[in-house]
Amino acid sequence: MNILFVCKWNRFRSKVAEAIFNKLNNNPKFHSQSRGLFPGVAVSEDIIQAGKNIGIDITGEQQGITHSILMWSDYIILVANDVPKSIFNDVIKNDGKKVLHWKIKDIVGTDVEKREKIMLQLQEKIKKFLEEIK
Repeated sequence: MNILFVCKWNRFRSKVAEAIFNKLNNNPKFHSQSRGLFPGVAVSEDIIQAGKNIGIDITGEQQGITHSILMWSDYIILVANDVPKSIFNDVIKNDGKKVLHWKIKDIVGTDVEKREKIMLQLQEKIKKFLEEIK
């Protein structure tokens, strides 16, 4: 099963979700990747530090959504409150993809504690998701 986490920039929410999923997942049949609608904004030091504080690595290049990654995915999980589910209507309708919308808010500024709080929120959602797809 292939899970794609999506947010606006692929620098915080989707990247964190992918890292947490990979940390918690112990099923070799489950794979995850992350993408953003508008990649290219570098991961900031506060995001990297918040990730380290909860035991995940959030480095690497930001990547954008492509047709091939959409076709690869079985689940598309929108982790962003500022990305509408409706942009994936054709993928749902034509390709039968399952799309979930978690609506996680972004953090403006460089507050590591607020970043950690969002990361822990994502961690809880991912734990529940892993239980559901077993």
